[in-house]
Formats: sequence, structure tokens, C-alpha cells
Amino acid sequence: MSGSHSIEINHVHDHVFLGSAHEENAKRTLWVVALTVVMMVGEIVAGYITGSMALLADGFHMATHAGALGIAAAAYSYAKRHASSSRYSFGTGKVGDLGGFASALILGMVSLVIAVESVMRLLQPTEVQFGTATLIAIVGLIVNIVSALLLGHGHSHGHDDHHGHGHGHGHGDNNLKSAYVHVIADALTSVLAIAALLAGRYLGWVWLDPVMGIVGAMVIARWAWSLMGVTSAVLLDQTDEHVAEEIRELVEKPGDATITDLHVWRVGPEAHAAIVSVLGESTVNAENIRERLKPVHEVSHLTVEFRLV
Repeated sequence: MSGSHSIEINHVHDHVFLGSAHEENAKRTLWVVALTVVMMVGEIVAGYITGSMALLADGFHMATHAGALGIAAAAYSYAKRHASSSRYSFGTGKVGDLGGFASALILGMVSLVIAVESVMRLLQPTEVQFGTATLIAIVGLIVNIVSALLLGHGHSHGHDDHHGHGHGHGHGDNNLKSAYVHVIADALTSVLAIAALLAGRYLGWVWLDPVMGIVGAMVIARWAWSLMGVTSAVLLDQTDEHVAEEIRELVEKPGDATITDLHVWRVGPEAHAAIVSVLGESTVNAENIRERLKPVHEVSHLTVEFRLV
């Protein structure tokens, strides 16, 4: 290799990699937090008044969801407030993924609590006030549906597959996704509870209530595990192979340059960063490589290192 060695240095620019729908998603999440807290208080109060352990349990179960949704709302706020802070080398675009991972952990714990409680009730059946419990469960389901509609609109716009095959949107907003999963999980438990309560009241199938609880816990646990996988991949800077392959093809296809080292990782809901080390002929330089990579619009922060053969 000859002695010529040059490194491209980026011009001064910001490192704000928040999603384009950050503000809208933050507002939607706050509305859902408010709805969840109101429903949670209502269930706990109704549980104390009627003496229903089922309502009390569901009320405290909703409290954990309110906490997780609160984490999502706080993540949006923190990410925006510190978006331009020099303390974060690549901005705060991944704060939402951190919030999503924390929410997934809470969701996993919720599923475990529901499973344990359901098994205990299956072994030691308790008296259930079917009428009151069914009414409250229906109200809870309505709240969940409204919340899901609020979050679902933003979720559908920011969603993409987990392997980065989309352009522009990348993996979507995992913070919003975590909030959406919490709401859907709550709706699922409400539907299962209503079905079990009606079957218990009219068919005498008291055993169905805890069985439905176990089924719901298993489904929620699976969602939690999936969400943890997606968010942890972002937090651990997992290489986006789709984007990396596109970079390799664009740089090496002309035959005058070879990539010796490549790092591609996600820095926000719609942004990736890339460091590309290239070994090339005298007809190529760092600026040429940058021009070749302009079509890779997922990459918002590009650093090119170039060395002559």
C-alpha cells in the first residue's frame, strides 16, 4: 500500500435524530396515560366499594401499564429536551428504544404476575361478583379501544419490519410500539375476562376465568419477549444488514474500491449512522465515495475513511 492517507471530516452539523412524528406521538402517549390513570383509579375505587378482588387486581394491573406508558411519555420528553446536547455523541434518538425496553420488562413481569395469580385461583377458586366485574371489564375494554386507536394511527405510520427492509422509516418508533403493545395487551385481558365472566355467570364455568388468565399471560409474555428483542438490538448497535449490503454494493460495484471496515447502526427511529473505511485506486477519493452513497437515504450521519492502494 502506498503512503497517501486521507480521512473525510464531516462539516459541522447537529445530531438530532428524533422521528418525524415525535411531537405527535408524544401527545398521543400523554392522552393514553391520562385515560389509563383515570380507568385505574376507577377500578381500584370500585374494587374497594364492591369488595371485588378481581376489580382490585385489574386496577393494580392497570397501574403497571400506567407506569410503563408514563416511561414512554417521559422518554419522548427527555429525548426532545436533550436532542441537541453535546453529552450524547449521536443525539437522543435511541432514548425511545430504552423506554421501549423498560416497558417490555414491565410487560414481562405483568404477564408473570397474571400467570401466578391465575394458577392460584385455579387451585383455590374464589367467589366472583360476575355482574359488577363484567361491567367494569367492558368499560376497561372501551378505554383500551380508544387508547389503541389513538396510538395505532401513529404506530401504523411509523411501523416497518424488524429487519430494516424499509426505506426512510427503518424500524419505526419502538417507544410508541411499546405503548401500543401495552394497550393491546390490556385490551386482550379485558376481552378474555369478559368472555370468562359471562361463561361463569351463565354457564357456571368458574374455572374458565383463571384459564383465560393463563392464556392471556402467555400471549403477553410472547409480545414482551419480541419487543425486548427489537429494542435491545437497537440499544446494542446491531448492524442493519440491509443497509450495510446496499453500501457495499454501491462502493464496490465500479471495481475501483474495496471496503475494509464497515459499521452501520441505528441512531433514531428514522436514522442510521455509518462509518465506512475504503481502500481505493488513485482515481477515487473520499468525496467520490460519499457521492456514491447518496442513494442510501437511511444514513443520516456518514463518516468515510479513505486510503490509496
